[in-house]
Amino acid sequence: MSLTLITFLPLIGSAVILLLPKEKKGLIRAFATAFAGAAFLVSIHAYLNYNGGNAEMQLVERHAWIPVFDIHYYLGVDGLSMPLVLLTTLLSLISVIASYGIENRVKEYFFWFLMLETGMMGVFVSLDIFLFYVFWELTLVPMYFLIGVWGGPKKEYAAVKFFLYTLAGSVFMLLGILALYFSSEPRTFDLLQLAQQSSKFMGVRFIWIFLALYVGFAVKVPAFPFHTWLPLAHVEAPTAVSVILAGVLLKMGTYGLLRVSFAILPEATRWFMPILIVIAFINIVYGAFCAMNQRDIKRMVAYSSVNHMGYCLLGMAAITGSNASAGLSGAVLQMVNHGIITGSLFLLVGVIYDQAHTRNIDDFGGLGAKLPVYTGIMTVQVMASLGLPGLAGFVSEFLCFLGGFGQRASLLWVSLSVIGIVVTAAFFLKLIKDVFLGPFNAKWEGHLKDMSARELVTVVPLVVLTIFLGVYPTGLIQLMDATLTNLIRHVTGG
Repeated sequence: MSLTLITFLPLIGSAVILLLPKEKKGLIRAFATAFAGAAFLVSIHAYLNYNGGNAEMQLVERHAWIPVFDIHYYLGVDGLSMPLVLLTTLLSLISVIASYGIENRVKEYFFWFLMLETGMMGVFVSLDIFLFYVFWELTLVPMYFLIGVWGGPKKEYAAVKFFLYTLAGSVFMLLGILALYFSSEPRTFDLLQLAQQSSKFMGVRFIWIFLALYVGFAVKVPAFPFHTWLPLAHVEAPTAVSVILAGVLLKMGTYGLLRVSFAILPEATRWFMPILIVIAFINIVYGAFCAMNQRDIKRMVAYSSVNHMGYCLLGMAAITGSNASAGLSGAVLQMVNHGIITGSLFLLVGVIYDQAHTRNIDDFGGLGAKLPVYTGIMTVQVMASLGLPGLAGFVSEFLCFLGGFGQRASLLWVSLSVIGIVVTAAFFLKLIKDVFLGPFNAKWEGHLKDMSARELVTVVPLVVLTIFLGVYPTGLIQLMDATLTNLIRHVTGG
């Protein structure tokens, strides 16, 4: 029952919130926090009952749902999904607390937010591909309203663009899912059974199925050229929604590739890997240069997500190389680290925006002397994002490149991808210089205050995790190692 509770506690919370008077804003916030917190505590309980040395699915729940089509309510976790379950519940709880500043239509906001959490959780624990798709689509509507109602000046355009991009990708994914169902024998939507039948899924037809699934997942990553919805969605979304968008929603794309495409279509996966390395290179370098060109801090962090998700793709593309274990471990570790680091950066951008009502780098300067706590925390997280050794970002990026260099046929693209690290360091260091160093901009005298207790409560846990995973990533790597080793063996036929 653990996985059902984790998944549906937020949905129950959203239903309870609907019954509360809209004037009782404090009570609505309290209930939203309680249900998000309860889901987080149950996820901790699930983690404590999870055996990291076992590659099999654990905490499994299976019940017939639509027997005539062999569709089941089928949940389970392994070393790939368990870290993402913990990340989702943690960031959701933090984002609910970060949303206390929302004053407009509070009841509807928290209703949609908790429903979004249920959709995201369902994706990571579903072992029936039909159920997986239902939860995948469930995330679209809440995110559409969260951006479109509570976003910035271009919120309607950003929300529609997000919805249309993601829906278009989902159509391709649905076609791929149906093709897999009709190709299986016996016909099934069971992800594990489909993976067991993978030896039957060979030939040109299944490369096309792989590409259809890839489009659906790549939009979410977002992988070039399907990335253009992301910066606008981030800039217009409320702070807490940006945290969830970067921290969790993007991971649904990379998770889907590993759980569905790689596991079920190993031959097509091997065929596609040289192409994926090129796409990873474009994400890394193009995303970094786009970020460097921004003067809006939030837009800069948004483009850095395109760059950082490129590292995930690079590590995943290493699955057919000689350092596959390092690359794939780095990719999954990068999913978690990116969620923690970039989530905290969006929270920190929100802290300064709530007071100054601007995110333009040119409007600031010398904040380090006036806001020492904010400056210190922001500097740590920026250094983690640019890959400073000793912080979480370095470990995962290093492993992704270590895996990438194991792909001998693609050494040129992997080598050129290192440019992204240099450019990322350049624009983040310039951000620190322009915003926190130099003379203080006198127009902010008496207007800016250091971080409040609530803001510290949301950010400090992520900073602690950033340092802890930078110093001791072994625990998380061991959690996923058995599952990823199994996946490598399955894809490569080793």
